Amino acid sequence: MNPRILDLGDRAITVEFGDAIDPALLARVAALDHACARAALPGVIETVPTFRSLTILFDPLATTRAELLPALQGLLAGADVPDATTRRSWRLPACYEGDLAPDLADVAQRCGIRADALVELHAGKEYAVYMLGFLPGFPFMGDVEEDLRLPRRSEPRVAVPAGSVAIANGLTAIYPWESPGGWHLLANCPVPLFDATRAAPALLAAGDRVRFAPVDTAEHARIAAALRGGEIAVESFAQNTS
Repeated sequence: MNPRILDLGDRAITVEFGDAIDPALLARVAALDHACARAALPGVIETVPTFRSLTILFDPLATTRAELLPALQGLLAGADVPDATTRRSWRLPACYEGDLAPDLADVAQRCGIRADALVELHAGKEYAVYMLGFLPGFPFMGDVEEDLRLPRRSEPRVAVPAGSVAIANGLTAIYPWESPGGWHLLANCPVPLFDATRAAPALLAAGDRVRFAPVDTAEHARIAAALRGGEIAVESFAQNTS
């Protein structure tokens, strides 16, 4: 599908690459996002990647749609998919035990597998961050193994604990804040995903890769305390930041 270029009000342009959740579309979105960053187009304020599109926000007093369109079309023609070495990779601890994994047993039963096999399946795969949304720093990641694919819960929770690692509809995510939510909670990650005091408040970004490292409840508590006390930094969980 050829990209569609759409106006979004008088200060944004959206480039749509398709209408599905697909790693191939993620690669095309990432390619244009990286190309825009390298080009540093005058007047562009921010780019917002999603599952299937990239929105370019601009200052209408500094540039115009007519000026941006030829530049964007040129970038689309020459945008290369980012090399794997330029993607950030993370190995994030996750505790799949006890109260930190309230839906684990139920999900295992519904999927027809043992709980330990569920943990192996979920933690054994590298996930791509498709986009951030819903909450500040909330990463939509995929794709979950076919054996673990379930719809959202029929009854959402009023309060999902911060750090909850969840699955729904072929995706996995981490709740950065306590909030309502309807996904199935398999584990909890002690690493804060959003901190307004950081230069980049959101830890993860579209295009990043994430693996989960199972830890027990004691190690989860130790990591959480060490992060709060400044003994370790969130950057220590990055595997590749080149």
